[in-house]
Amino acid sequence: MKFKEDIVASVKEDFKRRQEQRRSLELNWRLDMNFLIGNQYCFIENGDIVETGKQYFWQQREVYNHIAPIVETRLSKLARVKAKVSVRPATSDDEDVNAAKFATGILESICAENKWSSLMSEANMWSEGVGTAFYKIVWDNKKGKPIDLKRGIYEGDVSICVCPPFEIFPESLSIMGINEQPSIIHASAMNVDDVEKIWGKKVNGETVNVFSLDNASILGGYGYSATAPKIVRETKENSVVVIEKYCRPTSDRPNGRLTIVAGNELLFDGDLPYKNGENGTRIYPFVKQTCIDMIGSFFGISIVDRIIPVQRAYNIVKNRKHEYMNRIAMGILAVEDGSVDTDNLAEEGLSPGKVLIYRQGSTPPIMMNAGSVPNDFNYEEEKLLSEFVMISGVSEVTTYSQVPSNVSSGTAINLLLEQDDTRISLTADSLRAAVMEVGKHILRLYRQFALTKRIKRIAGENGDVEMRAFKGNDLTNDDLIFNTANELEETNASRKAMVLELLNLGLLGDANGKISTRDKTRIMDLLGFGNWEDSRDIDELHLKKARRENELLKEKEQTPDSVDNHEMHISEHSKLLLKPREIVSDELRDRVIKHINMHREYLSLNDGVQALEQQFNAEKEH
Repeated sequence: MKFKEDIVASVKEDFKRRQEQRRSLELNWRLDMNFLIGNQYCFIENGDIVETGKQYFWQQREVYNHIAPIVETRLSKLARVKAKVSVRPATSDDEDVNAAKFATGILESICAENKWSSLMSEANMWSEGVGTAFYKIVWDNKKGKPIDLKRGIYEGDVSICVCPPFEIFPESLSIMGINEQPSIIHASAMNVDDVEKIWGKKVNGETVNVFSLDNASILGGYGYSATAPKIVRETKENSVVVIEKYCRPTSDRPNGRLTIVAGNELLFDGDLPYKNGENGTRIYPFVKQTCIDMIGSFFGISIVDRIIPVQRAYNIVKNRKHEYMNRIAMGILAVEDGSVDTDNLAEEGLSPGKVLIYRQGSTPPIMMNAGSVPNDFNYEEEKLLSEFVMISGVSEVTTYSQVPSNVSSGTAINLLLEQDDTRISLTADSLRAAVMEVGKHILRLYRQFALTKRIKRIAGENGDVEMRAFKGNDLTNDDLIFNTANELEETNASRKAMVLELLNLGLLGDANGKISTRDKTRIMDLLGFGNWEDSRDIDELHLKKARRENELLKEKEQTPDSVDNHEMHISEHSKLLLKPREIVSDELRDRVIKHINMHREYLSLNDGVQALEQQFNAEKEH
């Protein structure tokens, strides 16, 4: 009992140390989130976010939020990154190629079940907002198809969730790589009932601080007030902070260590549960994604952090400009002391048709010349707008959906768009790397835990859907590559323009300049008159059928169909015969040779029919 208490105390003490170590970063993240949602009259002071009110009742205090559309534009560009990965075959052998295609299909099916697109969008929002996001990939024994509902036994399946950076506490803030960290703590607030349901232990509830949204009444102008949303702390009752401490494998503990603490209870203490590293090693179940990497920092930085000074200056310029315009529009009166009822004049002003009574012999009130708005305001406003573009890397073309007034050339507009894509490509590369690591974690978890046959719905190459049974051992390779080009540079419009240009150059035709019917169909599909990616290619269907026959021939003899493309089938079946003797038994060779001879008989029969037709046509013409 004393040993467990020491472990709990040690983990909680380590957690508090890391909280203090990272407090300044959390304040910056909260400031970034406030500026993003529109609460832009706040700053960091004495370890907290402090808001400032109006200094004068007439002061103009409005927010002209340029950060939000910049971040939304970057998010929309990142949403174009499909980040689909495929498994690279270990060798060029047909079995390895087919195994890699099968693993790719399994990977896509698992991602679809976990709503990967939504998870990626959520991670992008955290990454763009505060600089860093994390994916957590674990094996959930409560997922999958039920095996025994009464006992609550399921197949189990991969579970993926997005963790905000507020929940991740590394041992060192200066180590950039997540797997190079000696240890990592994942702390999250959970209801005590959920803790009991997952770990089977009753924990005393506490009051936990969490973040929420509220309104700040700090905006407005002369005669009116306005509010802005803000990030605030609030308490969550009957909850507890669950602290999961992951320690990297060492010589003393080659399998690493995982310690889970909630309140004063030790929920788990043992080895790292997942063999999710290279060559079956155990590593952390986390994958990091950053907006912009910072040298010597575990957490990335957000583009919001860089824009905040420009946003502050822009708000000041716009508000002072509007205050100047208020003075011009409303005017400023000079009144001799005692000449008029100043209280009435201050309350009602100089309304149209007003009868102004002043003391006989005194000087009547006069309107002072307020002048005009200085051009310096306009110059500074334009300069700050250009700084938004320079710092964020997002031009007016994509942010405001309009071409700059000083740009009229189509080439110049394309250059602006390419520059936008170039600036955001660093973030897109981080997203792609994260997706690739998540894919590796998924395949490795299946190899470790999917020990019995299970069925998955897999989309085929030609758009068909099939049910396949497999075990974790069938996923032999986890060498992942990207099977798509950079979507930021290649859009549907650019692909269509490229096809039309190739057509004009005559590069899609044969030597005589003619385009086959099959190529015409593909071109029409690419131009939007059909589905290019899912178009059924009859040659591919023939190859797929021949490969299925190769698998079936291992069990029993197969008879060809008259509609088969016999030449393609013979070529595909011959590949099976060229494999080493250790793989192809004599019995299998005999079945394959017999099957190939049947295809050749069909070919001979077809050649004979064609010869008779040619002879008949020749005699008819004669």
